[in-house]
Amino acid sequence: MKTYFLVSTCVLFWSINFVLGRFVKDDITPFELAFFRWFFVFAMISPILITRHKKILNCLKQNFIILTTLSILGITAFNTLLYSALTKTTTTNALIINSTVPILILIMSFFILKQNIYLFQTIGIVFSTFGVIFLILKADISNIFVLQFNSGDIVVVIASITWALYSVLMKLKPKELDNLEYFAIVVAIGFVLLLPVYLYQGYSWRQEIEMLENNYWVFLYVSIFASVLSYYLWHLGIEKIGPTKTGQFTHLMPIFGIVIASIFLNETLEMYHMIGAVFIAAGIYLSLFYASKSK
Repeated sequence: MKTYFLVSTCVLFWSINFVLGRFVKDDITPFELAFFRWFFVFAMISPILITRHKKILNCLKQNFIILTTLSILGITAFNTLLYSALTKTTTTNALIINSTVPILILIMSFFILKQNIYLFQTIGIVFSTFGVIFLILKADISNIFVLQFNSGDIVVVIASITWALYSVLMKLKPKELDNLEYFAIVVAIGFVLLLPVYLYQGYSWRQEIEMLENNYWVFLYVSIFASVLSYYLWHLGIEKIGPTKTGQFTHLMPIFGIVIASIFLNETLEMYHMIGAVFIAAGIYLSLFYASKSK
């Protein structure tokens, strides 16, 4: 139960990250947001890289391909793609598309990790996916015709596939690394890969300093809560309960979004919110508990 709570906390932090990514789209470019997010994270985890450099370097030499692949998927590509998408699409559309992550993880785990797919696990994912769609469509199927999809939605699809693949391949990370050491390595690689892309954009340092001064709180949040804490908790979840069960918690994001909106934006809690939440909760319960009993 402790692991479930920690993964739920991780998803809460990421729910706010979705909202922030959309909120600052006119003030911070996707490359700036992704680059400085990981710049500050890199600064925070550098003591680990320094104090454990021998172990980390040896492990990197022996596992360069898988660690670089994980870094590209989970650090460099996913976040940059997501922030880019949120400049072109709505948070609602992004949440709809992102709700496919648990299904993608289930399918990828079957083909890549050869994990069995259990009946209640599948039913649970269907239930919670229905709950997400029910919430976003506000219990009215005709709203699906009002939704407008664009190029940003395609980018969210790619980002979702990237994150699902990262979550599955996490099971292949070197066993000699603990979660902090692993995180330090993938952040370091990801930051190095982002650096030339950022420099290529040709930002002026004067403008960048002004941007950081005006939006320091955004970078504090995305660096500490949406990165260091969230990634640690997500990795812990994958280690303890596996990628499929951990991925199921992604469906909590719309619920958290509703709560955040009701608190900070004074939005009204409607009946369809509660019905959708019940479907999501039931789906997660089936996937987590009944799937275990059916093995």
